[in-house]
Amino acid sequence: MHTLSAILLAAGDGTRMKSKHPKVLCQVAGKPMIAWVLDACGAAGVGDLCVVLGAGADEVRPLLPERAAVAMQTERRGTGHAVMQCIPFLEAHRADTILLVYGDVPFLDPAMLREAHAAHLSSGAAATVLTATLPDPTGYGRIVRDAAGEFAAIVEELDADEATRAIGEINSGIYLFAADALLEVLPSLTPQNQKGEYYITDAIGLLRAAGRPVRTFRAPVETTLGANDRAGLLRLSDIAYDRIRRRHLANGVEIVSSDGVLIGPDVTIGRDTRILPGTILRGHTRIGEDCVLGPNSLIEDSEIGDGCTVNATQIYQSVLEAGVKIGPFSHVRPNSRLCAGAKIGDFVEIKNSTVGEKTAVAHLTYVGDSDVGARVNFGCGVVTVNYDGVKKYRTTIGDDVFIGCNTNLIAPVSLGDGAYTAAGSTITRDVPAGALAIERGELRLKAGWAARKLAARRKK
Repeated sequence: MHTLSAILLAAGDGTRMKSKHPKVLCQVAGKPMIAWVLDACGAAGVGDLCVVLGAGADEVRPLLPERAAVAMQTERRGTGHAVMQCIPFLEAHRADTILLVYGDVPFLDPAMLREAHAAHLSSGAAATVLTATLPDPTGYGRIVRDAAGEFAAIVEELDADEATRAIGEINSGIYLFAADALLEVLPSLTPQNQKGEYYITDAIGLLRAAGRPVRTFRAPVETTLGANDRAGLLRLSDIAYDRIRRRHLANGVEIVSSDGVLIGPDVTIGRDTRILPGTILRGHTRIGEDCVLGPNSLIEDSEIGDGCTVNATQIYQSVLEAGVKIGPFSHVRPNSRLCAGAKIGDFVEIKNSTVGEKTAVAHLTYVGDSDVGARVNFGCGVVTVNYDGVKKYRTTIGDDVFIGCNTNLIAPVSLGDGAYTAAGSTITRDVPAGALAIERGELRLKAGWAARKLAARRKK
């Protein structure tokens, strides 16, 4: 089979989305539309890729594969004009099949693309147009067939008469071209239409006029689905989230209610995990088996081990090992690891830290830039004071340490194995293993001071 390469058209701005960002960055189910398309192309076996970008190119580039070529369309003059910017790429891939696709069709199906490519090659076509039949084809180019039912032409809606507008079969905007055939006709495209643009659809007509075979391939309706405004984007997300939930249900995940349950397309979840209302799972998140997530929890780009409980908590770019219990109302910030059996209570923040096995951080505590051992007990109100206004420093806490309530650990500082700190201490020096640290200011009493203050306040 010929190598499958692709041209991805992504130069559209966000005008109709009322956005200052490129359209392809608008998200469906928490994932940019272009990322959906790139993943589908990769899964379909696309090798080399050329992405056509316009305004906002610098925002899109970070999402592209490292080896992707970029062509710039600084002047928006139609789809044919966009493909003309890729001529150097086409020249370098003359022997390939070229998949031409838009960057805003998130439901592109890799299996369908592979099937279409096989059909394209077996038919010997110079071009294959992927079509679909819609109950309401408004806005799409129509597929016109001859008396024998064979493909005859694509007619854009602005250029169509009443009879042609009544046709339900539409051009999906996705094509497969023999690269050498596409190169032959691109120089002959002209802007002879109502919009004064270069249409890639005219390349199909030119190929037919030259006697080159053009075929069609029926694609699922979902392949054509895109969005031109925020309402359309919401519809796409609703469809995507529903599909994702159904997939996880089929794999043994329990979702007790769909209310506010938003699971991204790249999330994996183990069987017998229970998802409660208000749970949001985003990015490349992996959830183990037998977990309870929610209510009202958000987990992004993180790994959650088997048997974890995450209650009303936000977790970002971190790892929870097996059996961790956390929440409610806690926050795990990036680059944190909570080791097996750790317990994190309410109103606790963990940042860029490791919390050892079976360590308990009960409530109202901040652990930042710290390395905490196993079986440590944090009392209420403990703070690792990691920032002096200029630099950040780490705190090191050994195994089996007991940290009294309202202890401040002024980093850089370390507590040896089995050390204790007295409640209310501000620890500024290292504490040896097995020692008790008491670091408090001297108590000074001023007899009668409070009574005089209260009397003055009442008099006023």
